[in-house]
Amino acid sequence: MASKLLPLRRLWRLSKLPPPSSFSSSSYGSYSSLLVLDASRDLCISDVAAQRPCYSVASRSFCSRPLNLDESSQGPAAIDYRSLLQEGEFHRLADSTIHDLQEKFEEYGDLVQVDGFDIDYGNEVLTLKLGELGTYVLNKQTPNRQIWLSSPVSGPYRFDWDPSAQAWIYRRNKANLLKLLEREMKQLCGEPLNLS
Repeated sequence: MASKLLPLRRLWRLSKLPPPSSFSSSSYGSYSSLLVLDASRDLCISDVAAQRPCYSVASRSFCSRPLNLDESSQGPAAIDYRSLLQEGEFHRLADSTIHDLQEKFEEYGDLVQVDGFDIDYGNEVLTLKLGELGTYVLNKQTPNRQIWLSSPVSGPYRFDWDPSAQAWIYRRNKANLLKLLEREMKQLCGEPLNLS
């Protein structure tokens, strides 16, 4: 409790509020809310802060939602768990995709001049090393029926099988796994790659 009270004492000095009669744990909870709001207001009186607006803690939104969400970007599509692939079908589709990618990457490696180009497949994980350009990692996530991708260009993705498109699709932005890899490989290596 003493470690929690030390920052409060410092804030009380800055806020010019009279401290509570005692530093007991019962006064800590009720007084700290008032103190934080008042201290956040008072901390903005410096010369630098006077030139820009001060935003108190109370005015901030701490939820994780997109800032510019319009009608065309609806966010991730809801997962219909009734439509999840059976495990055997998932393994067949995912294994086929990963093995096809491995073959295409090996052919692509013969076309491009990238120091450190290396492909490794083990424990159901496909790793494509592009030297200083970065490393791609693809792996199956059986419980979710997804293929996960870690890209040095665009970060992590979780692809679901879309039966209507007959492709692995990222639900958040509708990115197609193969199209994404084609675009990024051309961007990184300078040579087109056809994964279709």
